[in-house]
Amino acid sequence: MRAALPTTQRITVDHANLLNTALAHHQAGRLAEAKAIYDEILRANPRHSDALHFLGLLACQIQQYDAGITLMRQSIAILPNAIYHNNLGNALREHGQLKQAIDGYREAVTLDPGYAEAHNNLGNALREDRQPDAAMRSCAHAIELRPGFAEAYNNLGNALKDLGELDNAALAYRKAISFRQNYADAHNNLGNALMEQGKYDEAIDSYRSAIALDANRALMHNSLGTLLLARGELDEAAASLQRAVELDPNRPGVHNNLANTLRDMGRLEEARTHYSRALQLAQAIIDSYRGGAAAPFAQVRSTEPRLTLAEGYATLGNAWYGLYRYDEAIDSYLRSVELADDDAEVHHNLAVAYLKTERPAQALHYARKALELKDGSSRMHINLGDVLRSLGELEAAANSYRSAIERSPDADVAHTALLFCEASMSRRPVEDYLADAVYFGKRMAANVTPFTHTRMPRGSRPLRVGFVSGDLRTHPVGIFTESVLRHIDPSRVELIAYQTNDVEDDTTQRLKPLFGEWTQLSKLSREAAAKRIFDDRIDILLDMSGHTAFNRLAVFAMKPAPVQVTWLGFFASTGIEQIDYVLGDRYVLPPEEAHHFIEKPWHLPDGYLCMTPPAHDVAVGALPMLANGFVTFGYLGKLAKVTDDVLDLWARVLREVPGSRLLIKAHELDRKHAVDATRRRFAGRGLDAERLLLEGGSKRDEYFKTYHRVDIVLSPFPYPGGTTTAEALWMGVPVVAMKGDRFLGHICESVLQSAGFGDWVTGDAQGYIAIARALAADRDALATLRAGLREHVLASPMCDAQRFARNFEDALDGMWRVYERDSA
Repeated sequence: MRAALPTTQRITVDHANLLNTALAHHQAGRLAEAKAIYDEILRANPRHSDALHFLGLLACQIQQYDAGITLMRQSIAILPNAIYHNNLGNALREHGQLKQAIDGYREAVTLDPGYAEAHNNLGNALREDRQPDAAMRSCAHAIELRPGFAEAYNNLGNALKDLGELDNAALAYRKAISFRQNYADAHNNLGNALMEQGKYDEAIDSYRSAIALDANRALMHNSLGTLLLARGELDEAAASLQRAVELDPNRPGVHNNLANTLRDMGRLEEARTHYSRALQLAQAIIDSYRGGAAAPFAQVRSTEPRLTLAEGYATLGNAWYGLYRYDEAIDSYLRSVELADDDAEVHHNLAVAYLKTERPAQALHYARKALELKDGSSRMHINLGDVLRSLGELEAAANSYRSAIERSPDADVAHTALLFCEASMSRRPVEDYLADAVYFGKRMAANVTPFTHTRMPRGSRPLRVGFVSGDLRTHPVGIFTESVLRHIDPSRVELIAYQTNDVEDDTTQRLKPLFGEWTQLSKLSREAAAKRIFDDRIDILLDMSGHTAFNRLAVFAMKPAPVQVTWLGFFASTGIEQIDYVLGDRYVLPPEEAHHFIEKPWHLPDGYLCMTPPAHDVAVGALPMLANGFVTFGYLGKLAKVTDDVLDLWARVLREVPGSRLLIKAHELDRKHAVDATRRRFAGRGLDAERLLLEGGSKRDEYFKTYHRVDIVLSPFPYPGGTTTAEALWMGVPVVAMKGDRFLGHICESVLQSAGFGDWVTGDAQGYIAIARALAADRDALATLRAGLREHVLASPMCDAQRFARNFEDALDGMWRVYERDSA
């Protein structure tokens, strides 16, 4: 902000000439020459207010704030006026003395109510002081006084954005740009508002306009890089953020953003370097406020405004979070909140960190607080939905995702989160889910020209089949495909993998050689990914994700392959009209439920899953009840599936089988608060803690050994176990299951039927209890069953990979024949 010169003082002609010369040097950046002349004037007249004032400004410019502010206050004591107070406010604000700066601006507008510059500066300071309403009024007043005041429109936009009025904020920024086309800050701020609205393409255009106007501002490159990171365009994001670091190497938040990008790119050592630098810089800022012994703030000087102490702690938290040190992140965020309780972003980050540490109650508190402060944020509504879903409050979660969509209709992640949530809601009509899925599908296909396929005679060549998945690893998708892929006949099917996630593990390394080609899609845009698949001349493209993480459903909407199928990764319709088939079996896709899908059902003759026997050679143990003298029921899976309805029924089972115990093993139970909460839930149903065995997660071989202590597994509902059911059978443990009314509710049923144990599936609570009670009643029969169950399962369609592979190949051949017939 430029200092203004008051014109009310009477000065001699010589001093006026000297002062003008000094100001010319000052404005040209020749500070030493300017200071010499100011000193000369003051030697002649120690009470020369202009010389005192501008010497004070010069001192602040060279970071001698205490001396400079003292000189400016002396000038005001000699000649009080609005311009001096405005300039003092600027110096105080730059020195971090925000409250005193606000007082200075208020003195300025009191002395001169028509001083538009001071009203604008007051608005800017009030916004920094987290008074957006007052800030908005001051900026609006500045605009009334000076129509066409671009800076005031920009600051008005900032205040409106803080208030969550994103549409009005964008209008204000556009107004600022209309009055000053080359206003880089306004272009950047417009990008921020558009990003909050989910208008990512427009936001990127605004950021790039800002950079074109002022290429040497780290802030602009950081804004662009952060959005590119959010979109998964990692190479471009890294380039933008690296440039931001080059321009401002002492900004911890920029290092943190770059570290996040490098981590996602798999460049872990470089990521750790930048996380460490972010930690050092943030800690130095904190120490500078607290008078610590670490490097003073002057040594970490940044080209952007200095962070407050609260912002320092928030940035420290971000770095800890990036290093997966969630407890340290939470501690830093809490310190930030103690200092400034009205920062929505910090409350949001706290909620995310608490959710990562499986403390949903605390996460819920901070997620709601974030939205109280910033209701217009789509991201924060999505996060609240995630928290509510983790608590089993699916209806409330769905409403939160809908709120996110209202605020950012183009936010695909909100649509996917809503559909995943709705697909898990057993009481929600399937037709309602399908309507939302179809709406999503139409959005994906809007303004897209699908690829045109020219049918070529296949002859005797194998079908080229592409697998699009982010879960080709130790995940149900990997577990249920590995053994099948080993038995695929290469003369019939050629396998091509399209990985949508950077995470790889031992399972990934075993899967890679089974594919003829392996292509990473995670760094490619929708258009580039679809073009790559089209150019690869894929015949049949398999979606292995549905509405789960790492899906690329938008690519399928471009129809890069002539036949497209969804299989294995999800349990409801994708809503994508360009996906032709859903691959299942007669249990998960009964004819009377065909209308649940926009895709055509295609049935495999046995089950739609084929288990890969675990690599861990864990033997089946003896029946635990023989040694214990009581039955141990078990559930090994996600705690979120244990709804109140499930608890009610399990409590009844335990009461019906005297002396029985229930072992629950879930990663969420690694934390004491989750254990205590689970015990309270059972206590509310009249069951004492000694009847519960609650355990946290463990490595996979130890996980399998847990079945040595379980006699009978109880499957939850309406979201039953698929992988866990197969694993229980493999370990010799029977599973009691509840039949559902849609694909999701049939998964356990399908596995049991494929293994030959359909009698363990029931349609009501009484039947569920009866099966559990009957299995528990005859320990000798249960021991015999346990001893032979693995051998039986291995011989069943559930584990017969060669049989499944032939069925799978036949299904693909059948789909291709239909395509050839229909396109003839």
